[in-house]
Amino acid sequence: MDIGFCGPGLMGAPMIRHLLRAGHTVWVWNRTREKAQALAADGARVADTPRELVAHAQGVFLCLSDTHAVEEVVFGLGGLLGEDTADAGAGRVRWIVDHSSIAPASTREFAERVARHGIGWIDAPVSGGVPGAEAGTLAVMAGGAAADVAAVEPVIGAYAARLTHMGEAGAGQMTKLCNQAIVCATVAGIAEAVGLAQAAGIDASRLPEALAGGWADSVLLRTFVPRMTEAGLAPIGSLKTFQKDIDTVAAAAQSTGAAMPVVGAVQQVLRLGAAMGLGEADLAAFIDIVRPQARAAQRKH
Repeated sequence: MDIGFCGPGLMGAPMIRHLLRAGHTVWVWNRTREKAQALAADGARVADTPRELVAHAQGVFLCLSDTHAVEEVVFGLGGLLGEDTADAGAGRVRWIVDHSSIAPASTREFAERVARHGIGWIDAPVSGGVPGAEAGTLAVMAGGAAADVAAVEPVIGAYAARLTHMGEAGAGQMTKLCNQAIVCATVAGIAEAVGLAQAAGIDASRLPEALAGGWADSVLLRTFVPRMTEAGLAPIGSLKTFQKDIDTVAAAAQSTGAAMPVVGAVQQVLRLGAAMGLGEADLAAFIDIVRPQARAAQRKH
């Protein structure tokens, strides 16, 4: 398939490389052109604007930071279907696949707007992080018309181990919020456990070994304990991403009437982290919030 891809960041870049290796032609756009240009050596073709993708691609894939970014890239000036263009909607595009994590209500609105141009919208947020994107083992939770999801599933299979169709537009984003509620609460709990172990004089780095095979064992435990107890590991994302997602979870809980007291507590921890200047810190920076003095001392050594 001829594919357009907007947002070759930490997640998007390895996904694009998998698409290229699978034989797809990929046109790439990014607000910072250097990030798109870096993929030219892998065979990607660089576009100057999102609008340029419309002439080339059957499907346009988005992996952007937030709801505002998605709206701008699709409907803004120079966007895929920008109102500044008289022939908005013309071209080959049949599907827009949004791998961003955004609000379900906005997703439903965007789906209705692109449907006027005869384009299907698939909200397809992912789980698995940068390691999953690099390994091609992401889990994708999709919302949209069944026929549209089926049409893009073979393409998504280049970088995902599993795609689950959860329902109509917005269902994928709501499922991702469930995922983020579990992930954020668990990582916060891991940070508190690491902090407790350190305060008690126990070698916290051995927690994954000690808890292996038990109920506390998990991919998150094995991923984040090393990141919380060792210095110098490459970041896999920023804490502000967790904050954005957990704020969206809290809003969804309020709009649906769901009781989520644990999410409320995690939301306050993340707000404290932002106030401490940790928004750009790695996802493991929960430990810097619950045990800042010990973490600072670790970094000195």
